[in-house]
Amino acid sequence: MAHLNWGMIGGGKGSQIGPAHRIAARLDDLFDFTAGALDHDPAAGRAFGTELGLAPDRSYGDWREMLAGESARPDRVDLVTVATPNATHYEISKAFLEAGFNVLCEKPMTVTEDQAEDLVRTARDVGRICAVNYGYTGYALVRHMRAMVARGDIGKVRLVVAEFAHGHHANAADADNPRVRWRYDPAQAGISAQFADCGIHALHMASFVTGQEVERLSADFVACLASRTLEDDAMVNFRMDGGTVGRLWTSSVAIGRQHGLGIQVFGETGGLRWSQEQPNQVFYMPLGQRLQVIERGEGNLSPEADCASRVTVGHAEGMPLAFANIYRDLAETLHAGREGRAPDPAKSLFPTAEDGLRSISAIRAAVASAAQQGAWVDARPPMFR
Repeated sequence: MAHLNWGMIGGGKGSQIGPAHRIAARLDDLFDFTAGALDHDPAAGRAFGTELGLAPDRSYGDWREMLAGESARPDRVDLVTVATPNATHYEISKAFLEAGFNVLCEKPMTVTEDQAEDLVRTARDVGRICAVNYGYTGYALVRHMRAMVARGDIGKVRLVVAEFAHGHHANAADADNPRVRWRYDPAQAGISAQFADCGIHALHMASFVTGQEVERLSADFVACLASRTLEDDAMVNFRMDGGTVGRLWTSSVAIGRQHGLGIQVFGETGGLRWSQEQPNQVFYMPLGQRLQVIERGEGNLSPEADCASRVTVGHAEGMPLAFANIYRDLAETLHAGREGRAPDPAKSLFPTAEDGLRSISAIRAAVASAAQQGAWVDARPPMFR
């Protein structure tokens, strides 16, 4: 299978997310890292790009230079990853889509609902992929849970409980750290901090696993550190279009919690539980039977789990490998389009711009609800109502 060309905007030296994307995109030998605009400082971005092996003429000073340079090339990138601060996602993604590039955007996809709806329409109009990196849905056993729910292993889903709580922003003395400060700055993060940063990962996972979308929600936001304008802790109740009741807690001040992403799904005939910090196991409790531990890599799992697992049972797989499944999904879809065939359904589960839009609408609804003391608010995007 021919390699695809891949480029990255953001994710420069010292970035938290950049290395994970660079590992993930190249893990399965499907993409070549051929272009990048990696830093807000043009000289630093060019230097880091060449340090990583980019040709000097494809290590760009900024995204506009990259857009012009790649648009003029016959071997231009097939996919561009946007891993810049939240407030820049919309402008960059829209410009590359309109120029005919496929885009994988970090979450949140945009900072406003209007921008998110525009990206959905733009991607549809130009016939290009606009994906959003809810990368934790790439874990093999998250995909297996989705398959179990879809085939009725736990019956009709009654309740889903999702969490994404950590304590890494709990130190008030760390408030001026630039890697922390921007997340609570409305000018850079938008109208929400912790819910937009982490909570929507948990909310999207609830939809991904259950196959249902959030219709309405009630939220309570708080800034536990008085210096912050935006929330660092949130509790959200929600209702889904298939009748499932949802509960979500997200926090950045939960000292003692490390990563803290987990999900529990309770149906009429069974329950499932998974944690990102121990991703090799799903705990499955059939009604009236003993607890079962499902191991990643064991036999008789779903095609979705088998496709997403790379190493043998008993060995750990981590976050970059989950992200790699998003890239593998994108590669499968791009190759299928070129070959005039349908993509393999077990290898085309990447989150779309529509998923990104639903998350932005949920952020808007949660902020509105919190401002109204937890009033229930319609969480659906206007274009999907």
